[in-house]
Amino acid sequence: MIDILAIGAHPDDMELAAGGTIYSHTATGKTVVIADLTKGELGTRGNAQARATEAKNAAAILGVKERVNLGLADGFFEADEQSLLKVVQTIRTYRPRIVLTNAIADRHPDHGRAAELVSRACFLAGLRKIVTENKGQEQGAWRPEAVYHVVQDRFIKPDLVVDISFCFSKKMESIKAFQTQFYNPDSEEPETPISSLAFLQYLEGRAREMGRLIGVEFGEGFTVERPLGIDNLLKLS
Repeated sequence: MIDILAIGAHPDDMELAAGGTIYSHTATGKTVVIADLTKGELGTRGNAQARATEAKNAAAILGVKERVNLGLADGFFEADEQSLLKVVQTIRTYRPRIVLTNAIADRHPDHGRAAELVSRACFLAGLRKIVTENKGQEQGAWRPEAVYHVVQDRFIKPDLVVDISFCFSKKMESIKAFQTQFYNPDSEEPETPISSLAFLQYLEGRAREMGRLIGVEFGEGFTVERPLGIDNLLKLS
């Protein structure tokens, strides 16, 4: 059983939208695993092999327990039976309390599809009659306590914001580990919407915007699938 399973459509999705949140939990001893649905093989810059190395380096920066890749087809995966079962098996293997995943809707169509795929898989993983083969443990149904969706390229009003002020630099360090994807003045690869210096500045602006909503310097926003439960209003900041 782990605390958080962060599932993104592409290597770098979770760093971009939840890297601070991930580090803020690993830094306090919580266990986090990242699962990338695809290898990001359709990306304009770099290739699947390079991104795999970059993903490993980013995971080390964030202190995650493990990072796995489910090998779904970049740009073409759907919430079909085969894909759902792969995610179900991953959920049952790690048995997370919380799942983080892509934005419910975004500029990149893979993000919204991943959000639907993961949300459905989290429910199906709790159905005992669905059979999967899990490495290293007996088969057993498991449903996470909550699924939280990140806010990515397009603004979505968050339902909750995590304070990442103390570790914003770690978030940016993990993002920059993807050297083929983001700003590199020495790169000869084609320019993309995320490869400019302005994009890194935008990420800082977004984190400041989210932080401002809760009165801190930097934050990361999430939407929820069900109301948050609390037994003491004074615990809310």
